[in-house]
Amino acid sequence: MNIFRLAGDMTHLASVLVLLLKIHTIKSCAGISLKTQELYAITFATRYLDLFTDYISFYNTVMKIIFLGSSFSIVWYMRRHKVVRRSYDRDQDTFRHFFLILPCLLLATFINEKLTAKEVLWAFSLYLEAVAILPQLVLLQRTRNIDNLTGQYVFLLGAYRALYILNWIYRYFTEARYVHWITWICGVVQTLLYADFFYYYFQSWKKNVKLELPA
Repeated sequence: MNIFRLAGDMTHLASVLVLLLKIHTIKSCAGISLKTQELYAITFATRYLDLFTDYISFYNTVMKIIFLGSSFSIVWYMRRHKVVRRSYDRDQDTFRHFFLILPCLLLATFINEKLTAKEVLWAFSLYLEAVAILPQLVLLQRTRNIDNLTGQYVFLLGAYRALYILNWIYRYFTEARYVHWITWICGVVQTLLYADFFYYYFQSWKKNVKLELPA
């Protein structure tokens, strides 16, 4: 554990808490993509299979349970909660997210660290997480007007991945066991997808105006 890894985990956790805060207190999921939330639920479900086979640490186990539980809870709220689901931007959230799943699975089948079911699913989860934010970014671009909690949620998600890149750089220079190149590539791709959002987020913060993305 290093400061960048801890900061990344806490930022990721903060993003989840911000989203849950919006859903529980405002009873609204306006501006939130159900497609992205479903992709994250699949990502964590396939990545954390070792939760049942390998014990790494108490901290590691707790964080996995939190991200698994929160991702499926958010999907449930957006699909089943009578009040929350009424605010879902169904007409705007039309990204065909299932077309992301098959290419990621095929890529994981051929490009992985080891050809075992566990490793293929691990690689699949990395590939899928790298592009899972796409439906959310497309939704924000369509709606343009973004409330503060939604903007903070997406910003924290992007910041979490950027901090993880710093964590990998730190580990590269301090640990004998280097981070696998698949993780590097997926992390960089995922962070780059946030670049445009980061630019407009900081511009709105600098000018103290409401965040809006160009059409």
